Amino acid sequence: MVIVMKAGASQEQIAHVVNRIKELEYTPHIIAGVERTVIGAVGDERGKGILTTLETLDGVENVVPILKPYKLASSEIKKERTVIRVGKTGVEIGGGRLCVMAGPCSVEGEAQILEVAHAVKAAGAHMLRGGAYKPRTSPYSFQGMEEKGLKLLAKAREATGLPFITEVMDTSQVDLVEEYADIVQIGTRNVQNFALLKRVGKCRKPVFLKRGLSTTISEWLMSAEYILSEGNPDVILCERGIRTFETATRNTMDLSAVPVLNELTHLPVILDPSHGTGVRRWVPPMAFASVAAGADGLMIEVHNDPDRAWSDGPQSLDLPMFSDLMTRLKGYASAAGRSL
Repeated sequence: MVIVMKAGASQEQIAHVVNRIKELEYTPHIIAGVERTVIGAVGDERGKGILTTLETLDGVENVVPILKPYKLASSEIKKERTVIRVGKTGVEIGGGRLCVMAGPCSVEGEAQILEVAHAVKAAGAHMLRGGAYKPRTSPYSFQGMEEKGLKLLAKAREATGLPFITEVMDTSQVDLVEEYADIVQIGTRNVQNFALLKRVGKCRKPVFLKRGLSTTISEWLMSAEYILSEGNPDVILCERGIRTFETATRNTMDLSAVPVLNELTHLPVILDPSHGTGVRRWVPPMAFASVAAGADGLMIEVHNDPDRAWSDGPQSLDLPMFSDLMTRLKGYASAAGRSL
């Protein structure tokens, strides 16, 4: 249920409603809007009728049921688009400016990550991406540099000023990754790892939630709900392609997910055309299409020598290709009513 407070409701009135929600054994989630505050009451659906009694409290305008199974992620609870601020870096995700995250699939060494970080910064990227822990299909493939990789990403951040995003694979890694990273990523294979989702829901950092290989949009938003329900309001959705019968591309990039999500949820949406296609020459056109579809940003794999990359080389842009993409992207951003 959503409790909509009257415009100008006092903090005392809001606090009284929150306390009453707790007394009824529901969890309150306060969402402060520009004109008024709404409070989501999340809990056992069987007793939601009792929440309608809150309509009689001072400062309450009305009590509205949320019809979607994902309550806190739904646009029913929050009409305004969520804008996520990445620490004190000045980077925002979900506003009028596109956010571009760029970097290698995996950190391979200090020289590599520093060269890529400086290059993507010079081209106009807003964040650095790089894997320290790598989920791989084969147990014999490179699995990442782990904490050493995190330290190198932190060194690249210090050298360039770019905040960085990196993946966490297990609940045991969350504290360490949160200590270093600016955004914690949940990869496609863990989109329904509910223990991990609950754990990152307690993080103080934004969470970047990639869509699963065969996850429906509703299932994906329910995964976001796990994070939101644990108290972390900063969730970013990432469409990275789904598994279909098509074999010409690595995955099938679901561009239609963007307008659907922009209607169903207030959460920002990022697209990853690198995984969406798996072929570097197709990454730029799909990046431009993503912006036209209404995405809030892009995640692009970039490597200083992609033909020798330890992972995902075929889909990684080299440094000149990324610079060219960023130059051309400005026109598409402008046409979509965004800045870059």
